[in-house]
Amino acid sequence: MTPVLLASLLAMSFGAAASAHAAAALPPIDQNSAVYIVPVEPGVSYDDVVDSLKTNADGNNFVNPANFPIGDHMKQRGLTPEGPLEVRAFCNLGLGAEIMLDHPEFVVFAPCRIAIYQSKGLLYMALDRPSFDLKSIKNPTERAQKAALELERVLIDIIDKARKGDF
Repeated sequence: MTPVLLASLLAMSFGAAASAHAAAALPPIDQNSAVYIVPVEPGVSYDDVVDSLKTNADGNNFVNPANFPIGDHMKQRGLTPEGPLEVRAFCNLGLGAEIMLDHPEFVVFAPCRIAIYQSKGLLYMALDRPSFDLKSIKNPTERAQKAALELERVLIDIIDKARKGDF
């Protein structure tokens, strides 16, 4: 088999495999809910999700100042969560400061949180939506509203990549 033919066949088979495993579209955002839930794609492991979150958060100027392994603490008390049950905190001071400069009380919602959990055998991520949290602030400024929407957009992009195991 010639090298050109072999390369063509390999390219076609990789393309077919990629299209056969195309990720489902993100679910719509419920504007009446503080929580945005995203299922993790089949075949993407918990470790893949965590590694992708770390890499993509870092690439978007977020730090991960804390993780809360709630499931581990439940196990220490004799309770048995179905699988992973944790909250990972992420902070982007560039965007968050835009909100807190006008509304310092918004700090109660900082840092942003992404949950990873298993339910009925499936892995999920959930985001506490900054734009929804801002509704708790009376008369938010336009700057704060824009920053909250941008913060949320970037966080959703990060979890979209993580649900697919993308880096």
